[in-house]
Parts: sequence; structure tokens; C-alpha cells
Amino acid sequence: MAVNQDGYVWVGKKCTFLGLPLSFTKYILDENKLITRKGFFNVEEDEIEIYRIYDKKLKLPFFQRLFGCGTIVLYVRGDHDTPEKVIQSVKNPRDVMNKIDKLINDHRDKYNIRGRDMTNPEYPNGEANHEI
Repeated sequence: MAVNQDGYVWVGKKCTFLGLPLSFTKYILDENKLITRKGFFNVEEDEIEIYRIYDKKLKLPFFQRLFGCGTIVLYVRGDHDTPEKVIQSVKNPRDVMNKIDKLINDHRDKYNIRGRDMTNPEYPNGEANHEI
């Protein structure tokens, strides 16, 4: 996976009006975690370990699609304050989702975790429960 000079796989900002990155929300993806940094004066960061992501969804609303943006929803197991992480309105969402998917698969191979290890015991057939 290509890493930039800061050691990050991908860095993006939330796009607002006309697809321009004019917000104070920044997303940073490195090889182990996804960091969301919000704010200007008071900065708040939230981290999610890549190996905890068990499902993802891509949303492409009409107005975001017009400007090459989209929203990625990640479902995270074992993170009680953020069971659902939304990467809102980012440029090239399919590329970002592919990078996240590659990192997830790399971590699963590294730690020998398979889909059966990520299922909820209440749903033995692997049915996703997004309200964990």
C-alpha cells in the first residue's frame, strides 16, 4: 500500500458546497487506524482500529455524485462510543473504500482472522447486526 511522506495511506477532508473541502473535518487513514479530526479552535479526534471494521457501505447521493463525492459508512465491532463511523462526503469514495478494504484484508491475514471470527454470537449465521 502506498504511503505518503507523513506515513499515511490516505488523507481527505469532508467536502461541502460544490464538492469543495471547506470544512474543518479531516480524515486520516494509516496502516493501523482511521482517525477523524474535527474542529478549528477545539480539536476533537476519534480513532478506529482497522481490524475492528466488520462491514462497510457506500452511499452516493445525487448531489454528492455530481461533484465526485460520496459517503462511506463503516460498522465497527467492539468500539462502544463509535459503533458506526461515517466518512462523510469525500472525494473519490470508491478509491478510499478500496484502500480501507485492502487494509482490512491485510490485517485479517496478519492476525489470521476470518469472517466467522467477526460474527456476533447472537447471529451464528453471520447476519449483520448494526445496532451492537
